[in-house]
Amino acid sequence: MTASAALEPTSTRSLPQRRPFTPGSRLWDETGLITFSLTAGSAFLLQTMEPSISAVVDEHSTFRTDPMGRAVRSIASVMMWVYGGEDALAEADRLRAMHASLNTTDAHGTRHKALASGPWAWVLHTGTFAFAENAKYFSRSPLTETEKEAVFQEMVQLMRNFAVAPKEIPASYAEFETFFADTVANHLVATDTARDYLRVIRSVAPPKQLPRAFAPLWRAVVAPVGRMQYFVTVGTTPDVARAKLGLTWTESDERKLRALGWVLARTVPLLPERVRYFPIAFEARRLERDRLRLRKLIDFRPI
Repeated sequence: MTASAALEPTSTRSLPQRRPFTPGSRLWDETGLITFSLTAGSAFLLQTMEPSISAVVDEHSTFRTDPMGRAVRSIASVMMWVYGGEDALAEADRLRAMHASLNTTDAHGTRHKALASGPWAWVLHTGTFAFAENAKYFSRSPLTETEKEAVFQEMVQLMRNFAVAPKEIPASYAEFETFFADTVANHLVATDTARDYLRVIRSVAPPKQLPRAFAPLWRAVVAPVGRMQYFVTVGTTPDVARAKLGLTWTESDERKLRALGWVLARTVPLLPERVRYFPIAFEARRLERDRLRLRKLIDFRPI
């Protein structure tokens, strides 16, 4: 029995079959792009505003003490979800097993469980939102309604792979939008965890293994990246959530974000594939091309 089968509630076992992602999907084409990390920030911010996730992250996450390490591990994990083949399902099992013991009790005596169905689903729901925001700002054209529905169905498959309870999965993208807006307005709260996350990404501390002598160089090089990540994170967070956190966003800010997105949408595609994709995504895509070339040689071999 896999870890996920042992951990998931009986109600989730009626879900359609888990299966890894393959080439041809929108997630395969775009999740691995380096611009993915820009809107991943707003996804994590929205997660830290969910009370149970906030409580668990506050106690167990290393985002304050090892922000770069946590970011690298998180991105690598997400790449596995889409590009890992059969190992993608093993990664989902690993994460469920790891989160099974990540429970805590907050200052009000409320017990929070990382694998509670609502919070567990919310992590992936924020990914759906972030994907659409990424297309809105950092691609040549935002998603059409038809494309949003297609992406949502791919995200539903990802939720199945993570054994998200069926009751937590809207039937369509239109229903997702209603559910998402209601959750942001009526369930998310301004937490200290969210505020700490914004502080951390604005000024990313050097990795622990970096010699102290190089710390000033690190700050000089990384500071502009941190400011951009903070700016994009705030800009791609819903207005209601920004208001709860006391964040300001002006029309001038919006114009700057759209200008940044316009530039990135036209320059990133010009980069070599090895540069514009994260390593796991690049290697998976390269391996797929090699497989297709081999298939062609086999199909057209002399007989």
